[in-house]
Amino acid sequence: MASSNTYRLSCSVPGHEMDVRGLASTSFPEGAFVSVSRDRTGRVWVPNMGPNRSFTEMHCMHGHTNFVSCVCIIAPNETYPRGLIATGGNDNNICVFSLDRPDPLYILKGHKNTVCTLSAGKFGTLLSGSWDTTAKVWLNDKCMMSLQGHTAAVWAVKILPEQGLMLTGSADKSIKLWKAGRCEKTYTGHEDCVRGLAVVNNTEFFSCSNDASIRRWHVDGECLQVYYGHTNYIYSISVFPNGQDFISTGEDRSIRIWKNGECAQTIRLPAQSVWCCCILDNGDIVVGASDGIIRVFTESDERIASAEDIKAFENELSQSTIDAKTGDLGDIKMEELPGREHLNEPGTRDGQTRLIKDGETVQAYQWSVSDSHWVKIGDVVGSSGATQQTSGRVLFEGKEYDFVFTIDVNEGGPSMKLPYNVADDPWLTAHNFLEKNDLNPMFLDQVANFIIENTKGNTVGRTETGHSDPFTGSGRYVPASAGGSSASGADPFTGSGRYIPGSGPSTVAPAGVADPFTGGSAYASNTLQSSSAPTNIYFPKTDAVKFEQANATQILAKLKELNRGAPNEQTLSDDGIQKLEKLLSTVSNLNAAEKPTTEEIEILWKTAHWPEDIVFPVLDILRLAVRHPVVNEQFYSEKDGVQFCNHLLNLMGPQGKPANQMLVLRTLCNSFAGQWGQTLLMSMREMVMSQAMELRAVSNKNIHVALATLVLNYAGCLHKVADLEGKAQCLSMVSTILEVVQDKEAVFRLLVALGTTIGSDGTARDLAQSLGVKSQINKYSTVTDPAKLGECCKLVLNQL
Repeated sequence: MASSNTYRLSCSVPGHEMDVRGLASTSFPEGAFVSVSRDRTGRVWVPNMGPNRSFTEMHCMHGHTNFVSCVCIIAPNETYPRGLIATGGNDNNICVFSLDRPDPLYILKGHKNTVCTLSAGKFGTLLSGSWDTTAKVWLNDKCMMSLQGHTAAVWAVKILPEQGLMLTGSADKSIKLWKAGRCEKTYTGHEDCVRGLAVVNNTEFFSCSNDASIRRWHVDGECLQVYYGHTNYIYSISVFPNGQDFISTGEDRSIRIWKNGECAQTIRLPAQSVWCCCILDNGDIVVGASDGIIRVFTESDERIASAEDIKAFENELSQSTIDAKTGDLGDIKMEELPGREHLNEPGTRDGQTRLIKDGETVQAYQWSVSDSHWVKIGDVVGSSGATQQTSGRVLFEGKEYDFVFTIDVNEGGPSMKLPYNVADDPWLTAHNFLEKNDLNPMFLDQVANFIIENTKGNTVGRTETGHSDPFTGSGRYVPASAGGSSASGADPFTGSGRYIPGSGPSTVAPAGVADPFTGGSAYASNTLQSSSAPTNIYFPKTDAVKFEQANATQILAKLKELNRGAPNEQTLSDDGIQKLEKLLSTVSNLNAAEKPTTEEIEILWKTAHWPEDIVFPVLDILRLAVRHPVVNEQFYSEKDGVQFCNHLLNLMGPQGKPANQMLVLRTLCNSFAGQWGQTLLMSMREMVMSQAMELRAVSNKNIHVALATLVLNYAGCLHKVADLEGKAQCLSMVSTILEVVQDKEAVFRLLVALGTTIGSDGTARDLAQSLGVKSQINKYSTVTDPAKLGECCKLVLNQL
């Protein structure tokens, strides 16, 4: 059979309505494979005997009540000579199917969260891994044992050929080897979640990870080799029958074929996430992606797609966009890029990437050896064209800065690096530097003044008189700052008028009924009547906790200042600013008879799309506005809600501005005040909470408090709902955030979220116990300042 030694498209197989999350080749029928999808189905595909080289759906399986995450084939036996198909889903179940019926033969129940990985062994043994941090061993329809030891989700499992040996890979970055239910060895080396495992032989296996690396291991613990090539998360890996070569797929839109230890070929797809792959008996590769399409690639000349199909695939690929920030295309220097004439020169290897400048756009092309021409793989977005040489910027920890100062805090001690961009706020930079290096906050003024003194003449924008710094000055606007006396908002470092989250004027509630979440009326134990046991005024907390304090004058002043620097097509007219001012006045008083107008809301929507460097005062107006029923309904309607929410999530990304991240989190929290916002955010819970979790490692207590409040508001909505998946996500977030958060207010809100989640749900309580939450929070039970933290902790411990 003729072969080009290069994989090319054989066919595209539509059929699924959502992401294809799992694939497995089958022993029967010959040449077939199974796919599973977020559309809740599993499908068996058989090769066509005709000339079109595609696959036909032979069998569709239903049984899961939520997304289907993974699939594996249970080998044929006397009872089921054609084998069985096992699928795991977000409904926490494993469904086992035969080829004779569309509904499950039986359902395996036992996991307390999503089943995300499956592996079948000899004698009908099945190994499953779950977000509940465990792996379970099943024999037929019975759970034989539970493997406990990982501290985070078990994303990958494999049964080794040697009987009794099993592997698990986890989001805790480790891989464990199990024998007879006991952990025999732990493999460490990956720097992020382990997402996939593949068996090479009796003694070796591969692992792939979110750290964009692949490792080859010996079961004795030695890492034999590390492979680099992907530029983002790697989701799956499959080994060719020779036990040496393999394929991998990931978040960088690619399938990579590895031969003799090297990446021999890279195939790009017109989908961001390439979730899964498998290898058929004839050597063809099957991949599933986030666009819901299954694609088959082949080395065989006899199975290559028609010229029309290949052209359609290339056209689809060429219309994709590639984010330059992913780093997948290297350091893009737009001013040095050649024009289209560069494509007249042939490439030197298959998969070689070449960038060209076409007017004001950058386009990416990939060389195809088999077709001897350059194939466009997308337009590059987000490339500024700046370089270190042309901009004079300094690279530090993979990012460019205008300055990187060396700070010597203790004579003779190690020096510390302080990166700074002139567009940054010197006090916020100094504050973050002190927190990151665990330094005394009394150094705040000293470090900030050092930055100011050493960057004179290097400022961005206009500095207007009367605008003092955001930490020690009372006049300048800072995001979500509150009005009120200096006493209520005193700087904990300097005693002056620095903004504190939630500070500002508040009405003092009568003793004994004070709200533990708000400013001056915060609960203190001496306001309650004495009692032999603490009174539970904390949870369940089912009404939304909001961020409502604001100083409208300062917000508008900053808005007008930054409006002068907005892009021409987005600059507000005087009339537009007046309408935003009127909107801010209206939404600041929810009891006012006047309602926001459609025109005012449209202007707010427009300015919410300002560049991320200047959008923060708009976000401050937005987080106040979404509390109003009219605005809440407008932004979270069926027509615009998803688009609006996605825009917020983009601004909240891990590489975003801290002020934007904080204000987006606060906007999301305040959105729970209205039924429209609550409904939309509950429907997007998995995405919103997952992306919010990315901010847990940010060293900013305001972000931590807002993040904890978001979890609390979700917990409140889930309190009386039979949604174990949602509660599990809340519990998982609480547990994970508790590992990194230090701020006591953030910890308090996490405890309230925990109490709200487990208060009326025994299964959620069991899951919390399995996550080890009790040991995480024990230390807070003795805290007396603030008293609410210790008392709330004791109440939660009583529940556990």
